[in-house]
Amino acid sequence: MSARTANVIARVEPEVKEKAESILKDMGIPSSVAINMFYRQIITDNGFPFQPTKNVPSPMALSDMTRAEFDARMAEGLRQAENGEVSSVDDVRHRIMGELNGLV
Repeated sequence: MSARTANVIARVEPEVKEKAESILKDMGIPSSVAINMFYRQIITDNGFPFQPTKNVPSPMALSDMTRAEFDARMAEGLRQAENGEVSSVDDVRHRIMGELNGLV
């Protein structure tokens, strides 16, 4: 008789695991069920069930930032500009409109 389950061993950052498991607990979903759901969706979609994207920091008001956070964001913006990591206004407008219209 074949096994009805298989083990998955994965290394996850402790704080990510803790936050995710807390949310799942609030939802009443065991981690094993969530992982099974994720795997099943990968099979259904023949790939990730979402589009992986670069993590972009959420906009913050200047009054909500510390001086160090502000300086870090300005330094990152300068680095991007110096490395040519820029987008034209038209490209940004197209991307935003696509997201609003559910096209992206």
